[in-house]
Amino acid sequence: MRTIVIGGGAAGFFAAIALAERHPQQEVLLLERGKSVLEKVRISGGGRCNVTHACWDPADLVEHYPRGGRELLGPFHKFACGDTMAWFEDRGVALKIEDDGRVFPTSDRSQSIIDCLWHEAKRLNVRVQTGAGVRHITAPAPPTDGVATGWTVGVDGQQYHADRLVVTTGSNPRVWKLLAAIGHTIVAPVPSLFALTIDAPQLTSLAGISLPWARLQVVGDKLQAEGPLLITHKGLSGPAVLRLSAWGARDLHPRKYDFELSVNWTARREQDVREELGRLRDELARKQVGTRSGVDLPQRLWHYLLTEAGLDIRTQWAQLGNTALDRLATSLTDSRYRVRGKATNKDEFTTAGGVDLQEVDFRTFRSRLHTTLYLAGEVLDIDAITGGFNFQAAWTGGYLIGQSQPPGAV
Repeated sequence: MRTIVIGGGAAGFFAAIALAERHPQQEVLLLERGKSVLEKVRISGGGRCNVTHACWDPADLVEHYPRGGRELLGPFHKFACGDTMAWFEDRGVALKIEDDGRVFPTSDRSQSIIDCLWHEAKRLNVRVQTGAGVRHITAPAPPTDGVATGWTVGVDGQQYHADRLVVTTGSNPRVWKLLAAIGHTIVAPVPSLFALTIDAPQLTSLAGISLPWARLQVVGDKLQAEGPLLITHKGLSGPAVLRLSAWGARDLHPRKYDFELSVNWTARREQDVREELGRLRDELARKQVGTRSGVDLPQRLWHYLLTEAGLDIRTQWAQLGNTALDRLATSLTDSRYRVRGKATNKDEFTTAGGVDLQEVDFRTFRSRLHTTLYLAGEVLDIDAITGGFNFQAAWTGGYLIGQSQPPGAV
């Protein structure tokens, strides 16, 4: 028996290993179109590889998936973040949990993860062929005289045959087209996890300033997100923006990423900020408002927001009337900017879209259209925010595919 895995990323490599370990009698062949496998693993997390996230409750874990969370709940009860950590640690990779919950190898080198996966693949006799771009896929024909046919995979003039096929090619339009040809529905892909481009020179002149927590909302929409925020030379980025882009991927695409954004730099209610400013006016009456930020903002950002509120940084607190304090509270909690586009985040690249989730049995990640076809990773319409969650979905899908029984097995 032979299983072919198409795609040498996290999901495909993990599936190949799990299949070879669970079913040692079968041949496992992995085909990768690129020159090397596990390329996204290598460059993720700035070259450190954010393996997973320290999130132990599946019900909490699925909240990090704009698409696919409901479908992943069952699978996460079988193999989730703790299981991933145990898997790598049992094979000699020491891991660490950082303050924000992200999990990395203690070496801070993605090569530690890659070496572990390669070692297991070689130990289990998984065959890996790179430079193997798949040109066509032929599904099994109906059985004739009780004899079932298998899959045919065409690779640059060469054909491979398999009893089972696993597709883990990520966001690959060519493969989506091949899957559509054998009956699968493809949800149209749109970008996710991107930074925002804002035409506001005074704001972008503050590039490099970051906040530990801020709140964003698309004006006139329920779409909002909170988290750390970074000012860039083009606009805004950081986890808060990436979360907004992930949950808003399908809403923002038809708008061509042209919309009004409200930024609450304090992530606090305007009323509470206004009351705090009133106390500062009493306590710092003779001090200049620009001397220090009263709401824990970086000094340069504080000066910028004072200016946006029409205030001179040399003005004494005692000279601020109630109207001025109201304007400042609004500037701090509801700054408005026109977003004029998106920018690619160099470390994160995710697409919302892929195989329709209704066509997959998530107990085994098996296609509901073809009983010997399995799909996992970003070839499916599943995506997550940053923090190791996309990798976790890949590890989980690959593992459960490995545990599935071959055709005809009891």
